[in-house]
Amino acid sequence: MAAKAGAEPSSAQAGLQERPAEFWNSQEGPKEACGVFGILAPGEEVAKLTYFGLFALQHRGQESAGIATFEGAFCRVHKAMGLVSQVFDPVNLGQLSGDLAVGHTRYSTTGSSRAANAQPIIVETRLGPLALAHNGNLVNAEELRQELEAADRHLTGSTDSECIAHAIAQAVNQGQGWVEATCQALRRCRGAFSLVIGTPEGLIGARDPYGVRPLVLGFLSRNPAKQELLQPQMLGILCSDGKPNHPEAQPLHCVLASETCALDIIGAEYLRQVEPGELVWISRQGLQSVRWAEATPKLCIFEMIYFARPDSCMHGESLYSYRVRLGEQLAKEAPAEADWVISVPDSGTPAAIGYARQAGIPYTEGLIKNRYVGRTFIQPTQSMRERGIRMKLNPLEDVLRGQRIVIVDDSIVRGTTSQKIVKALRQAGATEVHMRISSPPVTHPCFYGIDTDSQDQLIAARYSVAEIAEKIGVDSLAYLSWEGMLAATGRDPNSFCSACFTGHYPIPVPEGLKRSKLALETAASRKNR
Repeated sequence: MAAKAGAEPSSAQAGLQERPAEFWNSQEGPKEACGVFGILAPGEEVAKLTYFGLFALQHRGQESAGIATFEGAFCRVHKAMGLVSQVFDPVNLGQLSGDLAVGHTRYSTTGSSRAANAQPIIVETRLGPLALAHNGNLVNAEELRQELEAADRHLTGSTDSECIAHAIAQAVNQGQGWVEATCQALRRCRGAFSLVIGTPEGLIGARDPYGVRPLVLGFLSRNPAKQELLQPQMLGILCSDGKPNHPEAQPLHCVLASETCALDIIGAEYLRQVEPGELVWISRQGLQSVRWAEATPKLCIFEMIYFARPDSCMHGESLYSYRVRLGEQLAKEAPAEADWVISVPDSGTPAAIGYARQAGIPYTEGLIKNRYVGRTFIQPTQSMRERGIRMKLNPLEDVLRGQRIVIVDDSIVRGTTSQKIVKALRQAGATEVHMRISSPPVTHPCFYGIDTDSQDQLIAARYSVAEIAEKIGVDSLAYLSWEGMLAATGRDPNSFCSACFTGHYPIPVPEGLKRSKLALETAASRKNR
């Protein structure tokens, strides 16, 4: 049910508990923080388009979802715990009228998992409400919160995203316009952030100076100003450091999203990425680009390896193609004698195909994934948890029986799921199990928007490769080398954040925040060689 700006949906409106019964998920991989989406399209049903965009971004966050729309100065919002399909229905979507919308899917990294922290964050200002959706994580959130509270800003949640929203509102209330206020607020923020911000006057997209999290700009194919938008002089205006486009230009039906797959699903065309340190202002009069900070690109390499959908594009190609190359490189570095190559579906599949192609070993499906498990409101018993891998991944015994298997996955974080998968493969009759990982060992936690736990929970921070192989029960284990992973990108190795593999954090992390995760710093020095 829609609510006026600033009002949180009641529990009855949300229709879901703040935290449903514990749901079981067999996958142990690192969890992405959020997906963001925004659209300004007069004459279109922007709430429904945002709903479909969030569907495409569901993999980036499954805890909560929300949409805010603007109809002039009036903002309506609906957000609740749960998947996109659980949060929205035709009734509440129909109440979200307007020509501008902001959407969000969330997985918590800063702030607890509760309805009060669901996004978009709505904050009132002297110019009207703002609705903010954030992907990333601030490393100075506590410091910023204290500054805002000292200035009598009333923060009701526990997220760093709320701090960003209030910092913008504070600057607006001090006399700044939307663009100037946002730039001023962002200069107070340290960490990773890709933002979509709705206002009564237009839509804002912005990235931190390192561009750790992705953000892309597109436009609806049926855009009345499509041809104007594609003109070379218009493309130049987009990057003109703050020069607005022609006032007489038609409204541009533009879209902002975490990934290109969200553009595809609504029939929008990709224009370009929002650059690190850039702010894009999309109004009903046109587009404006502002370089608010000097750029030092450090895209999270895990976006390419795992997080983003394989049908999303980065650097001019699908991530499926990149992940196939990872598998090919892995086969060159770590060959194995086997009868079949299989994957841990779905994230390991492209790399497994590449491995099989390079190794000359046939690829087949050995594990069938139940794609309808997701979040369940029926809590499994402990005995079900112990048998649990078959709830989501069921081995094909007639394929595996008596066979030597290479199984490819994108990463090992804690090791618990890998151990269960290997056990299931052996129970299905596999005579040998060789595990190959299409990324280097994850040895350090992330402070920039990924839930990779504290260091004492990262198995590669505590054990050698040989020890990990013994613990998860494989005949052999090999990771892709750091050099091989970077070579497969075809990009400047220095343009990526690799902190989870190397411990080199491009954005300085306060020692207090480090200590909360880096519990075993000395153990991390044990290199997996």
